Amino acid sequence: MEPATYARQRLVSFVAALLGTTLLCLAFGDIALAQDAAPPVCGGKILEKCTPNSGDTAWMLTSVALVLMMTIPGLGLFYGGMVRKKNVGDTVMTSFAVACLVTILFALLTYSMAFRAGTPFVGGLDRMFLKDILSDIGKGGIGNPNPLAATIPESVYICFQMTFAIITPALIAGAFAERMKFSAMLWFIGLWAIFVYAPIAHWVWGPDGFLAAGNDAASVKVLDFAGGTVVHINAGVAGLMCAIMLGKRSETGPAHNMVLTFIGASLLWVGWFGFNAGSAVTAGMQAGMAMLVTQIATAVAAFTWMLVEWQLKGKPTVVGICSGAVAGLVAITPASGFVGPVGAFAIGIAAGAFCYWGCTGLKRMFSYDDALDCFGVHAVGGIVGALLTGVFAVEQYGGTAGVLEGNTGQFFNQCIGVATVIVYDAVVSLIILAVVKIFVGLRVAKDTERDGLDLALHGEVIQ
Repeated sequence: MEPATYARQRLVSFVAALLGTTLLCLAFGDIALAQDAAPPVCGGKILEKCTPNSGDTAWMLTSVALVLMMTIPGLGLFYGGMVRKKNVGDTVMTSFAVACLVTILFALLTYSMAFRAGTPFVGGLDRMFLKDILSDIGKGGIGNPNPLAATIPESVYICFQMTFAIITPALIAGAFAERMKFSAMLWFIGLWAIFVYAPIAHWVWGPDGFLAAGNDAASVKVLDFAGGTVVHINAGVAGLMCAIMLGKRSETGPAHNMVLTFIGASLLWVGWFGFNAGSAVTAGMQAGMAMLVTQIATAVAAFTWMLVEWQLKGKPTVVGICSGAVAGLVAITPASGFVGPVGAFAIGIAAGAFCYWGCTGLKRMFSYDDALDCFGVHAVGGIVGALLTGVFAVEQYGGTAGVLEGNTGQFFNQCIGVATVIVYDAVVSLIILAVVKIFVGLRVAKDTERDGLDLALHGEVIQ
């Protein structure tokens, strides 16, 4: 073979080998890149092995802290300031113990019952003990979000809804304050969380609840952005049943410390931004509007209550204006993601006036002892807010029009939702109370009530 020919063959072989090696490197590089590619972003129909939205997650982590603050210490201080000094410890202890008990039940059972797909009446049990939650930080931070909160980790959504499940039964304590056995309270709250709160939360907020606005198969779509029916009407009606079953206190007295009530109400007001704006489950336009209308309605309701009390009783009180603020917060809760500033003003005025009547005239009319006005503020305010949501809902804000935009049917949907929750809650709450009364007893002894629950039930006193 001639040298020139041999050289050409060697050159061709070298070039072919080099080209083949390059192609192999590119092929393996593509495989590696495909393997190392970032997982998809959660949202829409992407609900498996995806990464959450960091902005939404940050806001929801903040909202969890805000809403938990509403119960401990907010509600504990708000209620603690309104009872007599000898019952302050039992009152704040109730809020703290309820937070612990409901957290345990929510992790074991009620999250799955309320917020997982099942039947139109109750969710499935696929998340009992919070099993099978995907939270893998080793593969780019992937998870399988709950479809009800598609852009945040399911663990964060669980914590957020847990804080709602905590405060709802804690509110009931305002009705039976100063006379219920601590043991009876724990049994009642535990059973109520399972048999009342979880089913109603599923009806209104669950993916296949029969009253859920987000369920295409639901014939009645109830608008409840953050808990007018699920939280406030629910708690208020249960509180009224407790007040009826327990009977009146043997003696009453003025609020022990209005400053505690002021601090508690202030914490509730601030925390409620997480409650309402957090219920958007995103850090976007709807959360912003929910925050704005919450502030407006609360201020208007508090001011309205103050003016009504001033006119009728001659003096505005700290406890009164604080109660008015809570009434406004309650009433705007179901509407917060659906109405605008005009609706917020109207709801605030109605809440201030109707809840004042609920805590005075209505209570005198039927002669029940709702010690700290759980029914007068939360049930009445929740009903006012839920019904007016059907009137003032604005399609561009929440996707559904109300009566003022020509959708009169939505008002009737709201009426059906309110009535359904009231009837179920009242009946099941009475049954639970009757069962607890048989096996544990509901009310403390007369001597205990006279001496104060702090010393008799907890061995502690406020000096």
